[in-house]
Amino acid sequence: MIDFELEPQILSRLQMFHAVSEHMMRPISRDCDEHEHTKPTQFYESMWSASAAADIQVGNDRSKKADGAAASAPRRANLMTVLSTEELCWGDAGLYLSTPNSGLGGAAVMAAGTPEQKERFLKRFKEGKPKWGAMAITEPSFGSDSSQVTTTATRDGDHWVINGTKIFCTAGEMAAEKSDGFVVVWATVDKTAGRPGIKPFVVEHNTPGMTVARVENKLGIRASDTAALIFDNCRIPLDALLGSAEVRKEGGFKDVMATFDATRPIVAAMAIGVGRAALDFVRDFLKQQNVPVRYGISPRRLTAVERDFMEMEVQLQAARLLTWRAAWMLDTGKRNSLEASMAKAKAGLAVTLITQKAVELLGPLGYSRKILVEKWMRDAKINDIFEGTQQINMIIIARRILNYSSKELN
Repeated sequence: MIDFELEPQILSRLQMFHAVSEHMMRPISRDCDEHEHTKPTQFYESMWSASAAADIQVGNDRSKKADGAAASAPRRANLMTVLSTEELCWGDAGLYLSTPNSGLGGAAVMAAGTPEQKERFLKRFKEGKPKWGAMAITEPSFGSDSSQVTTTATRDGDHWVINGTKIFCTAGEMAAEKSDGFVVVWATVDKTAGRPGIKPFVVEHNTPGMTVARVENKLGIRASDTAALIFDNCRIPLDALLGSAEVRKEGGFKDVMATFDATRPIVAAMAIGVGRAALDFVRDFLKQQNVPVRYGISPRRLTAVERDFMEMEVQLQAARLLTWRAAWMLDTGKRNSLEASMAKAKAGLAVTLITQKAVELLGPLGYSRKILVEKWMRDAKINDIFEGTQQINMIIIARRILNYSSKELN
């Protein structure tokens, strides 16, 4: 049975993150948007301290539980992640992405790495120390079709030599250049093998041969860096390859998909956080203007504003439930490829509708830079694009429901 009743310590942690969003993120949100490539280092330090404090509080609460209740509680790591992601993106999605965290790189390590590699590469996170993780998969020659990877990894003695160019790497600059950061690079070890030949490699920060070519200027989430990385004879140890070097049908590209199964619910939660921010603002604005939203009456008696606002609420709640379901399935060891794509697709559509409708309902004020609503509309769109575009996720959903292969439905 799906149970989303949250434990007191989880609610306490969410309250702490809401305070972080309200008092640490919102006050600097506009300034970070205006100055895209300026790093809010003081925020990074404060944010990491707040996160560590939340972890300590949760641990203390669990230790106080009697009769082993904490030990027998259901595993909710992924559900907790999407809950906290929503709360922090209510504050600012770009700042959330820019905070030191394992990111997509950490998700790839968890999906494809051996137990020893998970311990080695993620140890600093477990110790509560700042670190950035990023994933490099997209290339100039392709967008959403990740099977078209052309970056190569060639074995040379006790090393792999990586050559190629990667673009649109979230947190790529921080992960590639900052202390203890790392980038998971997807490269092919055998071009003739096709998808099974694609493997993930961990490239530590400041590794010779890895260069940040540029940092993008973007429409939204401007507090987060999005980088292009060049790998020119970049040499890494043999054990930096996650998992096995053996090219087999069930490996390679399927590890990419396993990574997305874990990260797409998180992206959906980001969208929900931004959508909730816009919805909350509109609700407060209507209340201040003495515009009622009447529930429990015939739809024919509702005003256009009431119908629009209720539709925004419905879309947000539907996206949230799909996202929680996808995270719950991952926590219980169930395959969630269909549900992860459904959550991502729905949330991307919902946040786009909600934020655009918020701007529309507020009129000139919504379009003004005096408030954050127009920024939320800009921040929203990326959730319909990265981690697989809306169109790609709809194709995946159709394949899963109809039981078609990629060759049968593309």
